[in-house]
Amino acid sequence: MHQIFSQFGSNPNLWIWSVFIGAFSMILVWGATQVHSTWLRPRRLEQALRKQGLRGTVYRSLDGDIKENTRLNKEARAKPMPFSHDIIPRVSPLLHRSMKEFGKQSFTWFGPIPRITIRDPELVREILSNKFGHFEKQKANPFSRLLAEGLVSYEGEKWAKHRRLLNPAFHVEKLKMMLPAFSACCDELVDRWENLLGPDGSFELDVWPEMQNLTGDVISRAAFGSSYLEGRRIFQLQSEMGERIIKAVPTLFLPFNWYLPTENNRRMKQIVREVRALLMGIIAKRENAIQNGETTKDDLLGLLLESNMREIGQNGKSDSSLGMTTNDVIEECKLFYFAGQETTSVLLTWTMVVLSMHPEWQEKAREEVLQHFGKKKPDFDGLSRLKIVTMILYEVLRLYSPVIMLNRQTYKTMKLGDVTFPPGVHLTLPILFIHHDPDIWGPDATEFKPTRFVEGISKATKNGQLAFFPFGWGPRICIGQNFALLEAKMGLSMILQHFKFELSEKYQHAPYTVLMVHPQYGAPIKFHRI
Repeated sequence: MHQIFSQFGSNPNLWIWSVFIGAFSMILVWGATQVHSTWLRPRRLEQALRKQGLRGTVYRSLDGDIKENTRLNKEARAKPMPFSHDIIPRVSPLLHRSMKEFGKQSFTWFGPIPRITIRDPELVREILSNKFGHFEKQKANPFSRLLAEGLVSYEGEKWAKHRRLLNPAFHVEKLKMMLPAFSACCDELVDRWENLLGPDGSFELDVWPEMQNLTGDVISRAAFGSSYLEGRRIFQLQSEMGERIIKAVPTLFLPFNWYLPTENNRRMKQIVREVRALLMGIIAKRENAIQNGETTKDDLLGLLLESNMREIGQNGKSDSSLGMTTNDVIEECKLFYFAGQETTSVLLTWTMVVLSMHPEWQEKAREEVLQHFGKKKPDFDGLSRLKIVTMILYEVLRLYSPVIMLNRQTYKTMKLGDVTFPPGVHLTLPILFIHHDPDIWGPDATEFKPTRFVEGISKATKNGQLAFFPFGWGPRICIGQNFALLEAKMGLSMILQHFKFELSEKYQHAPYTVLMVHPQYGAPIKFHRI
């Protein structure tokens, strides 16, 4: 303290004033930054968009349209909807209202950032192809990063490296080797359901948690092999994290929101620590086994670690910078869980609901499955030849797209179609809206019509437009799409082999979004033994 005071002579007041002026200057700078980012910049962006003829909501406050979105969602979810596949008004009421009022290419506000909807499939493909790196993934907020980072959130060289290292694990030949894991989980499901059969040969249950457990078990076995019981716990924790992230959205733009001592924040931090500890234990055991010369497991983790070690030791030299760190592997494992489990459980649940609504297609699918397999376990070659089942899955993916939108952002001025977008705006690619667009799919766009895919995806639309994006598009297309479809075909085929099913009287049609499209009141279905 004496040394500090000596710099200001014998007067400590100079030191106090110096600290005060420094702190005050920092506050002024911070305040000026906040004014710019939360008021001046949004106004400038809004003016640039409106000058080009775009219309949208007016920017009025720091949280943009988040409160209004929350209000509309609450209103939409207050009661179930009629038995219809026209789900957009309930699933995404803010965007539905905005496009109805301002046009297909309009904007809303995600906090202080304008989000422009891009409904033209050609422009969507241009953005997703991203040949020159002009459109970036939207930066993940602190809450969503807790769920999973990994391949889905990386850009540039890091994304390219991770994609290269992960590709071998999702090669079709590797997926064939995972089929026994799929089959074992489906066997357990069918056996459990058969034990529920009553004297009349029927039973009733909610298939939504059943499909979540099935796909959680599949990803646990396929990702971690013999460690799948530990994997089940990770699945449970990741599911809870997804729900808590949705709960945290209203506080997203509050300063230091992650540091607020809320019960939700505390629980999310606990989940992060527990998931990390579980994964570190599984990874360490597997790395030790590989180093001790044990055979690499044909599961996702084993294939990833093998690919990673090969990369690090390439050209006879060991260089850890060439591969993934342990933390990188942990994030990819978390992503396996969220993307692999969630997408397929949603797809299977809505497929069973839709086939209950359309029993004629359920019967067609069953006839095809029995024709190929009888009551034997489905094999890879047979699953790849299922045409009707594939058409049904595609049509469910179109009507009930698990991910209803993708987001990109501009980092420099970009011309797209007739509009020049300034840097710092979000481009929303509303997949579900494109999938339901009658201008693309015809006047029956909201009807269940699997025959539209009879000649494949490229000829499914009215004018031959490529407008089917359930797994994205371009170089960043979902790496696990073949995994998800193979798992869905296996699960649906084995259910069709053993049961007929119909909607329970308790079923209420109420799709809504919790990161993906979920059934709000579950999916109670009545089963009958064949």
